[in-house]
Amino acid sequence: MLFTVVSRSLAALCNHGFEKKAEYSSHEFERPTYRKHMLYATIGVGVSVATLFGIKNKVQAKSVAKDASQPQKLIGGEFRKDLPVYRATDVAKRDSKENRIWVSYKRGVYDVTDFVAKHPGGEKILMAAGGATEPFWGLYAVHFAPRVMELMEQYRIGNLHEDDVIETPSEEDGPYGQEPVRNKILVARSSKPCNAETPPELLIQDFITPNDVFYVRNHLPVPQVDPLYYELEVTGIGIKDKSFTLDELKKFPKHKLVMTIMCAGNRRSEMNKVREVKGLEWALGAVGTAEWAGVRLQDLLESLGFDPKTNKAAHIQFEGLDLDPASSPYGASVPIRTALISDVILAYEMNGEPIPRDHGYPIRACVPGVVGARNVKWLGKIVLSHEESQSHWQQRDYKGFSPTVDFEHADWKSSPAIQDLPVTSAICNLKEGDVVQPVNGKVTVKGYAWSGGGRKIARVDITCDKGKTWHVARHDPGDKSGQNVGWAWTLWTAEIPVSQSGTVEIWAKAVDDSYNTQPETFENIWNIRGVLSNAYHKVKVHVQ
Repeated sequence: MLFTVVSRSLAALCNHGFEKKAEYSSHEFERPTYRKHMLYATIGVGVSVATLFGIKNKVQAKSVAKDASQPQKLIGGEFRKDLPVYRATDVAKRDSKENRIWVSYKRGVYDVTDFVAKHPGGEKILMAAGGATEPFWGLYAVHFAPRVMELMEQYRIGNLHEDDVIETPSEEDGPYGQEPVRNKILVARSSKPCNAETPPELLIQDFITPNDVFYVRNHLPVPQVDPLYYELEVTGIGIKDKSFTLDELKKFPKHKLVMTIMCAGNRRSEMNKVREVKGLEWALGAVGTAEWAGVRLQDLLESLGFDPKTNKAAHIQFEGLDLDPASSPYGASVPIRTALISDVILAYEMNGEPIPRDHGYPIRACVPGVVGARNVKWLGKIVLSHEESQSHWQQRDYKGFSPTVDFEHADWKSSPAIQDLPVTSAICNLKEGDVVQPVNGKVTVKGYAWSGGGRKIARVDITCDKGKTWHVARHDPGDKSGQNVGWAWTLWTAEIPVSQSGTVEIWAKAVDDSYNTQPETFENIWNIRGVLSNAYHKVKVHVQ
């Protein structure tokens, strides 16, 4: 792949020498100083944002007393009078397990040798061995959370000499200095990288979710991609290798697909109430439906000699142009049978417009019925392979475990990567604690329901007496796509009779056309990552 703004090689980035500012539709490409910006975007400690948010082992940092009676709690990286001072050259010598692994943060020096085995990102932490963490941590603002600072202080061994403390880059010069402008109505769950969800009442306003309020799920800084230099590399088993420009992709027949995308962690906040999980505190809004348009994946592959009857590939891997801390692209894969039996497209339009940067401009892999994590944004490479993607997000994230399994004993290799999502539903027009006034003795309840794998919603059942009586919601009109499979959600409405005032708990459960239904509680589906969170949705309201 020759020219992309976010290259797989830092050297390629440095040699790009872009001089011309591209103009494309309504997009504006403000060119950063690529060497500086992408240096921070291509290096870093591989600590999962979602994982760090859930660290349970809250170790209290040691305090330095102002005097015998007034202890003072330390902030991570502050100078400590009770510890020795080291130079950066001393830290640099400690860069392996054999010599002990030291890192520095601000004025602090830390021996993290014993933490490496516990590190959710594996041995990627060794990239910072013998040096400062600041350039790496810039990718993930969650590192600076108090609980992470407290954890770090457990491994504190000394102070870094004041002359050796590195200068932290400014906001503009850091990896998040050129992020897209987002609609303020989105509910932020993290800022760096940006993760934000749609307010639930907006989800049910229309069958199609508008682009500017569609939920945002980013794992890394949003890359800036120049359409004039963009190329999609396609390679692998049984096909001719080729790279396609954006214009070449648009010469293929254009296909449209109305499809729902949902994050695996949608409704995680409800599971977290049972027991703490590790991940972003998504409520109901990490889901949305749009009309996507682009090239059918099968058309593209057949142009390269792909024969579904004879090809021996078992998986199709997708790689993005956003780079993780090890300079590897975000990656995911789907079984090739999934790609061939579904309407997978490489989309360049979202709701009739060029895909916004936050949603994958210029090309996004749209795999209907499959978890959002496999719908790779900023698509840069497609690989037909015998094995699934080896990326962190395919191998050590987005997997489910038994409620009894903790992080220390999780067998990531044997647990399958999430593909199709289970049936789910949510009440969107009422929230916990709302005061409602029945009309003609009834309360209106509205929401969404969806099931993965193309399974349509057969019905949605609502109860306000904990299951003694159920009321079947009506499906709202809106899906005019004419699709014969359930790639898109169902919006629904129910009028529930309420005969008395006081606190009422309303439950919603969906049933798909394979008669899969939601479990009643979260206790039996609890898992360490808080994914597949699809128990009955329950909302307590006060009826006047």
